[in-house]
Amino acid sequence: MRKNHRPDSSSSTFAAAPRRPDSPPLAPDSLAFALRHAARICAGVLAGQSLAEGQLAEVPAVARPAVQDLVYGSLRSYGRGDFLLARLLNRPLSDEAVRALLLVALYRLETRPDAVHTVVDQAVIAAGELAAGRCRGLVNAVLRQFLRQQPELTAAAAADPVVAAQLPDWWLAELQRTYPETWPAIAAAANTPPPMGLRVNRRRVTRDRYLAELAAAGIEARPYGEAEAIHLLRPLPVERLPDFAAGAVSVQDPGAQLAAAWLAPEAGMRVLDACAAPGGKTAHLLEQLELDLLALDLKPSRCRRIEENLGRLGLTAEVRVANCAQPEKWWDGRPFDAILADVPCTASGVVRRNPDAKWLRRPEDIASFAATQARIVDALWPLLRPGGRMLYATCSLFAAENGEQMESFRQRHGDARCLRQEQLLPTDASDGFFYCLLEKAR
Repeated sequence: MRKNHRPDSSSSTFAAAPRRPDSPPLAPDSLAFALRHAARICAGVLAGQSLAEGQLAEVPAVARPAVQDLVYGSLRSYGRGDFLLARLLNRPLSDEAVRALLLVALYRLETRPDAVHTVVDQAVIAAGELAAGRCRGLVNAVLRQFLRQQPELTAAAAADPVVAAQLPDWWLAELQRTYPETWPAIAAAANTPPPMGLRVNRRRVTRDRYLAELAAAGIEARPYGEAEAIHLLRPLPVERLPDFAAGAVSVQDPGAQLAAAWLAPEAGMRVLDACAAPGGKTAHLLEQLELDLLALDLKPSRCRRIEENLGRLGLTAEVRVANCAQPEKWWDGRPFDAILADVPCTASGVVRRNPDAKWLRRPEDIASFAATQARIVDALWPLLRPGGRMLYATCSLFAAENGEQMESFRQRHGDARCLRQEQLLPTDASDGFFYCLLEKAR
């Protein structure tokens, strides 16, 4: 197995080959259509593209749920698919589009054992749009060989610890080093579909009332924690949520909702959300009380998203396009009472929502993110008034970005006192996060 198969950032996007003259267009509601487009997107990821670049938006709406399920499932289990293909092929495939189609089809075969013949047939039809149809026989042969050898291949995959974890070997080693007793559960959580959490807008509705509205709509949910969080037992489109468009509720992981409670500013305070997009934590702070809040982000498109989310919720903040690590370009000299530094990170705690991340990340990225985080918090600390609080937050599980980062920060800044610190591990209802609340000496 190629345990460290790396995406090639120099490769180009894999476009569909010209359709054979005798080949009719794939129906958008067909499995063949979903397999083909899922393969296209997965091939792009393996070439170094991020899912955040919007490939799913190019898929017709009728096919998007099926394609998304195939893409996310295939990428979560890519380590397993890579292992299986290495044993099913006599030599590596040079055509990455065909390889991606096989990976997606193998995922579908393993997750839908009741429909294996349909999956094989539809995968062969999808293959008709690749390499001018020349790979249809190969796709058919490889998938049928897998079905014949499935028990032996499944046993071999289970016996390989890296394959079983479905993580890159360096990522798994980092989890084992940091969490010697709990890493199996962390690895397992990384490969499950993510939970869906809601945050009730307390300015519009109480949590108990909204739970009653969900029940009346036939949506199973339960309260999570002591504040505004709700855990949906089954994810669903936001259009089905009562009064979503009217701002009654937002989608936000319960772990992410802890930031507002930890920072706990008082009404009227001047607050900075330094890395604010998409605006969930910004909105949560403003839902709780009136604040003089400045939200920053590097990209105009992400700032527009913050403004859209605030608008739907009926909230107001100053949103600016700015690099928070360069305050000389945007700070007016007035100190902040509280700062939320939700810094860029490897996203290792939310990888089940971003399954491309574990295959696009490299071992050296941990140190790179840690250096960026240090620059940000060092730049923000002078902006905080004496007695003020800064909440450092990541959605990472790696110590270099979390506890070790904060230890180094306190060594550099003698006026910083840690009031509280916690690493949250992924559960069936929440993702993984790290929080450290710092107070500046008066």
